[in-house]
Amino acid sequence: MRVPLHEAAAAAQARLVNEGALPSQLRFVTDTRTLAAGDVFVALRGERFDGHAYLTEALARGAAALVVDDPSAIPDDAAAFVVRDTRAAYLAFAGIARRHSQARVVAVTGSAGKTTTKTFLAQVLERLAGENAVVATPRNENNEIGVAKVLLGLPEDAAYVVLEFGARHFGEIEPLARAALPEVGVVTNIGEAHLEIFGSLERLAQTKYGIFATGARPVLNAGDATSLRRAQVLDTGVTWFATSEGPRVRNRGDDRTVLMLRTPECDALLVVAAEAEPRENSGMFRTDLRIPGEHNRENVAGAAAAAIALGFPSAAVAASLSGLTLPPGRYERMKLGTLDLIYDAYNASTSGTLATLASFAQEGATRRIAVLGSMAELGDDSVGMHERVGLAAAHANLDALLVGGDFAADIARGAAVGGFPETSIIVYADNAAAVAWLREHTRAGDLVLLKASRRYKLEEIVEGLRGSHAAR
Repeated sequence: MRVPLHEAAAAAQARLVNEGALPSQLRFVTDTRTLAAGDVFVALRGERFDGHAYLTEALARGAAALVVDDPSAIPDDAAAFVVRDTRAAYLAFAGIARRHSQARVVAVTGSAGKTTTKTFLAQVLERLAGENAVVATPRNENNEIGVAKVLLGLPEDAAYVVLEFGARHFGEIEPLARAALPEVGVVTNIGEAHLEIFGSLERLAQTKYGIFATGARPVLNAGDATSLRRAQVLDTGVTWFATSEGPRVRNRGDDRTVLMLRTPECDALLVVAAEAEPRENSGMFRTDLRIPGEHNRENVAGAAAAAIALGFPSAAVAASLSGLTLPPGRYERMKLGTLDLIYDAYNASTSGTLATLASFAQEGATRRIAVLGSMAELGDDSVGMHERVGLAAAHANLDALLVGGDFAADIARGAAVGGFPETSIIVYADNAAAVAWLREHTRAGDLVLLKASRRYKLEEIVEGLRGSHAAR
């Protein structure tokens, strides 16, 4: 999407250099490899890169102008925007693009499950509105750069945009909301992820609730204590979601409740209680849901609630849930020779790990073996949170527990306190050691869970087993 010159300059509070050479409509790019003649190159900075080093290359490839925060780096005679911060300017340009789009925007944030919920919601909207009508955040590109890239790349005919909002520092969600102007905002939960960075659960919650800074209709988890408390001060009606009755939610005015239930009669029911909806949009709707992992039903419920908050009929939403697929690395089931494996190690928080263990405990297998690496960025209570995970593992119907990473001893301690046999707790030094133990001790009929934060690279265990175990 192209952005008018003077709107872009005003939004970024830019000083223009060689203004007469600037085109009236601008397309912004941040990678010289994708730059086309006439584009404007934004020189972003990061921990390991500085786009200012590529200004000459950008001009050689046909860039019409540059966006810089160091005016001394501008090559002679080049047209440029001089700004205080190129990242902030890039998001400001994206905000202008958003205001020129007629698309309806939904944003998803939370401590766990946001990528999965975003993926499910995009699939639901594709079925309800057409595949070409929906644009979604790719993978987990959920910071200011990723959000800006999606908004600046919107096709003119995009009808729905599903954005994922992530935050690594206090207050980072609100600027994303002010750029994207979401109509609906989903908070999957408020957990312990990144507490080391945020400092407290309250600061984390305050950051996540920045998603509502521009008036998005809230879609909240009825099982999340923080959301139950914070909902009382929200100005607009809430669409609640859950996988059981859970805490009592009293619907106010135009509040709604969406439940995803499993029943003996069928795989799942979508239950909608909506005082402000027409009667035909309330009630119970049978679905054909085959998503592995009980905890992922909550993510399905969140996606369904968001679609209903957008105004889609409940029956149509229920029908759209058939055949949903998980993003890679989330409770991903694979078979390596005779070994069955569940890889859920794209990332890990305390709440997410506890939910995964609860789902794994219900899996049918001859033996269940969990490989739990550590979690990251949990702050001062990291030891206690890893002990909680170990305690949960002790009650997860496991036959063996492998623990690794910086907090392996704490997971092991929690499992032992929970009564898990210490002879069945194996502390592995690295991923190669875990592979060696699994090669020697697993057999046909076993099911192995891999769960840890991304930094521990448990995909190395998958690759280590892929060839050797298949050959047995």
